[in-house]
Formats: sequence, C-alpha cells, structure tokens
Amino acid sequence: MRAHPIVAALRRHKVAVLLIVLQIALTLAIVANALFIIGQRVERMARPTGIDERDLIRILQQWPVAPTGNDAAAIEQLDALQRADLATLRSLPDVQNVAASTSIPLLYGYTAGAITLDANQKGLSVHAAYYYGDQYLRATLGLHLIAGRDFDASEIRHGRAEPGSPVIIVSQPVADALFPIGNALGKTVYQDGKPSTIVGIVERLQTPRRSDSSWAYNSVLEPLRADDAYAGYVVRARPGRERAAMREARTALFAVNPLRLMPEPSAGLHAFSEIRARAYRPDRGMALLMTVVCTILLCVTAAGIVGLTSFWVGQRYRQIGVRRALGARRLDILLYFQLENLLIAGGGVVGGTLLAFGLNAWLMTHYEMARLPLIYVATGALAMLALGQAAVLVPARRASHVSPVVATRSA
Repeated sequence: MRAHPIVAALRRHKVAVLLIVLQIALTLAIVANALFIIGQRVERMARPTGIDERDLIRILQQWPVAPTGNDAAAIEQLDALQRADLATLRSLPDVQNVAASTSIPLLYGYTAGAITLDANQKGLSVHAAYYYGDQYLRATLGLHLIAGRDFDASEIRHGRAEPGSPVIIVSQPVADALFPIGNALGKTVYQDGKPSTIVGIVERLQTPRRSDSSWAYNSVLEPLRADDAYAGYVVRARPGRERAAMREARTALFAVNPLRLMPEPSAGLHAFSEIRARAYRPDRGMALLMTVVCTILLCVTAAGIVGLTSFWVGQRYRQIGVRRALGARRLDILLYFQLENLLIAGGGVVGGTLLAFGLNAWLMTHYEMARLPLIYVATGALAMLALGQAAVLVPARRASHVSPVVATRSA
C-alpha cells in the first residue's frame, strides 16, 4: 500500500492531525519522564540496607529528668540508666540480642565526617556516616562481616557521641575508596584528624540518609555507647516473636524506670518494617501519582485517536464503499487506517522525543533530577505506537465492514 494517498488525505485535515500529533508528543514527553521517576522510586525502595531487617526493633526514648552537663558524674549517671535498660531487654524471653545504637538505616539522626589517610586531612577524603554502638551492634543488626572481627568489650567507650575511636569497623565501600587495591584491614586512617585502626569490614551498611547520594553506603561503626538525654537501642527478637518482644520490652522498661518518654512518631518502639514503610512513603506516593498520571494521559490519548478515526470513518463512508466496490478487500481498508494512524503517531513520537529530553533538562535544572536514559524514551515511544495501533483497531475494523452497496447508495 502506497503512502502518497494517505498523506494527501491527511493534508486535507491539517488541524485535526496537528492536534493529535501534539497530544501524542506531550503524552510521550510526560510519560517518559514519569516512567523514569517511577523507576527511580522503585529502585530506591528496593535498595538493601545491609542489615537483616526481619525481627528487628528500634527503641528510642528520652530521659526527662536526666542530667544535662558534660561532667563525669552526669555521664556516669546517664550510662548507668542505659546499662540497666540493656540488661533488662537482654533478659526478656522473646529477645535474642540487644545493642546500644544511636542510629539505624532510613531514620536520619546521625553524624558524619571525613575519613582520610593523612592526619592533616590532605589528599584522599571519604565522606561517611558514623554509627555509635557497643560490641553487640554488628551482630544485632545482622551485618555480614567479610573481614576482621567484632569489637571487644574492653574497646567500648562511653560518653558523648564523637568520632575518633582507636578502632573502627567500616563498610566495604569505605574500605574500597580508601584502599582501592585492598588490604584495608589493620590499616590506620584518620577520622577528622584522629587516628583509628580498621579492625573489621562489613559488606554493606546503608547510611541513615534516604537520598541517592554518592556515599549512600559509606558507614563506620564506632565502639561507643553514647550517653545522652536520648537513648537508642536495637533489639533482635527471636524468629516470629517481634510483636511479643515489643510488648515485653515496653512493659519491662517502664517497670525498671517509669521516668522516661517515648513520644511518637519520632521515638518509641518500632519494628524495622514500619520504619521502612514510613521512610519510603513519599516515594510510594510519588510512584503511585505518576502511575495515575500516565494512565490518565494514555487513556485520553487513546480516546482522542479513537474519536478522530471514528470521525474520519463517518466522513469517508462513501469513499470506503467505492473502494470496496472497486475490489478493495476488508484487509486493505483495515491496513489503510492502521498505516494512516502509524504516520500520525510517528510524527507525534518524533516531536515527543524532543520534548521528553527538553522537559528532562528543565527538571534537571530546577529539581535536581538525573539525566533521562534513552531506554525510557524508547519504551514510551513504543508504548505510544502500540497504543495508537490498538486504539484505531475498532474504528478501522468497522470501516472494513462497510458494505459496498450501502455505501454507494448513501449521499
């Protein structure tokens, strides 16, 4: 089938064709970028934290009448309160392990600093988040230790949270960044200028940040039980006993010392599954919103194609009958409208591709969005072409069933 008659017919309906082309182009530009946003959000929500999230509980509380000074007596009093809580939690029947912890992935509330190979902080510098905890922290979180050892009880300090412990455990990305050829274990590095020896390396530990930063897995474990008005613990419940352990923990903690606050949602007892769900709620909402927008746009575009083709079939009712009378098969009529729509959709896809990259450039400038990969535009283009062919199928089939006798008799 030659394209010249189709092009000639389209020229007689320039305004209608232009409107459909623009609709397809705008839909493609928005859908391609929306698919990219959805893909980013889904990828972010699926990112592993590096910890064993099953049966893990986070506890954060405040001592309302705790001492606020930095003198030794105040620090010792805070530490005594914390050690009593840890002992209480460890004695519960549904608790498998407990550790002091200032932070946990996805919850912010962390400190960060620079790790260098030079005491004067010159040369290579690796940005990392610090997790303060005791000798049970690595095991309680379920981190995979790929080299070295855990902290010894004798290495655990206590006091105000600050980096610079004599020994540290680092994540594999930190070790690789500092020592690209390996052999990070046992090496001395400097945390904000303070020397520390790497005694262990864990495979992966996401920082408390939820953003897609370049240092999302740059984490350091510090052997420090941080003494503060806020005390944080991580609890590993026995398999399948997470809810029971949470009930036991709340009751036992208030029985030991009722002078504590657990204001929700910033503090309290939370299963890590709840923390993950809350942390990624905005991403799920954005993905859902973009999905709804894409669905509406595609439906509107399909409806526009169906409406235009149906209108043209009605206008060409007599011409279709004439072609049928001259020997055109039903398949020929069907292919005519399919090819006609393909030309229109093709023009919209070309314009939409340019608009998609232009819209992405604007989003990159104003909203720090990443560059749109070609695969999303290609996927959107194929979807628009397929949608166009599917949308035109019903009116095209109706046109192909026009009776030659009925058509030639109509005026």
